[in-house]
Amino acid sequence: MEAAAKEAGRGPIDVPFLLLVLLLTGVGLIMLLSASFPSAYYESGDPLYYFKRQAAFATLGLAAMVVIGRINYARFRGVAKIALGISIALLVAVIIPGVGITSHGATRWLGIPGTTMRFQPSEIAKLGVILYFADSISKKKDKMRTLRYGILPYGFILALIAVLMYFEPHLSGTVLILGIGAAMMFVGGIRGYWVGIGIGGVAAVAYAFLSGLITYNSSRIAIWLDPLNDAFKTGTGYQTRQSLIAIGSGGLLGLGLGKSRQKFLFLPEEHNDCIFSIVCEELGLIGATLIMAIFALLIIRGYWIALHARDRFGSLLVVGITTQIALQVFLNIAVVTNLVPNTGISLPFFSFGGTALAIQLAEMGVVLSVSRQMPPG
Repeated sequence: MEAAAKEAGRGPIDVPFLLLVLLLTGVGLIMLLSASFPSAYYESGDPLYYFKRQAAFATLGLAAMVVIGRINYARFRGVAKIALGISIALLVAVIIPGVGITSHGATRWLGIPGTTMRFQPSEIAKLGVILYFADSISKKKDKMRTLRYGILPYGFILALIAVLMYFEPHLSGTVLILGIGAAMMFVGGIRGYWVGIGIGGVAAVAYAFLSGLITYNSSRIAIWLDPLNDAFKTGTGYQTRQSLIAIGSGGLLGLGLGKSRQKFLFLPEEHNDCIFSIVCEELGLIGATLIMAIFALLIIRGYWIALHARDRFGSLLVVGITTQIALQVFLNIAVVTNLVPNTGISLPFFSFGGTALAIQLAEMGVVLSVSRQMPPG
């Protein structure tokens, strides 16, 4: 069995998927350098501060991707429960007073002892949910069509994580994890009417927010509906206004790489959540469209690998990881273009965040590992 496992993992990796990942990582680093050097110089005196940190984590992530891509993905079953348990423990730890790190009114980070680095437990929770759901769902087959085995256990896990993230608060991360879990349950074989119930529930919650029945973050709803109102010149409204100004300033062809004006301390989070606004300003509609097209190709190729995976476990792994990238890209671009209310979510491969980038590249390694064992032809 050991020899068979090693042999199964020696197949060729999916080259198109690998090239798309490398292309996005490279372009992301270039855009991060362009977007971040004014604020990096202002905050630390080193215009390359953010770029050097991101490049270091990109190197670490690429190395992890190569190593993980050569591992037989069946071995990941053994760490699925452990990963989920660690994820929940970290989400509990981050909301303990004095343990979590607060920034911009939210407590979403934990520090790494002995260093200045920090990370979001929600990033690990995404991977924990993907691994556990893929392992558990792949074993149940027809049982996924029942309420007891197909809905209740996974619904409980998602509800627990949502409650823990509510106290941070981290709405965008909650939406992302719920979307990943729902997609994997759907692919796993739950009955169609549960999908309809889920869509109806999301619609009901959206209506409650828009109608004012739920007043949580009502100011963000008001800003979303009228972002250019002079009453919203400060706070989140300021960020949305400046983001739209940056996007509009780019026009068709953009101002040119490195020539953004909004990144000179006008647009908050220009190297993080709002980096796509700088992409639009510098590269214009054509450049932004090309980057979205590369993301679309990566997502399509990911689902293609899932369709051709050797078994249900591999297929579900790739579905979870690809859905994560798809939802995160959509939500980030939707936020900076004011298609949805501002929730604060990063753009994969582009936004500053070393641990997030390293984890994303490690996840790409999992996809490549699955691609090695696709049946010939």
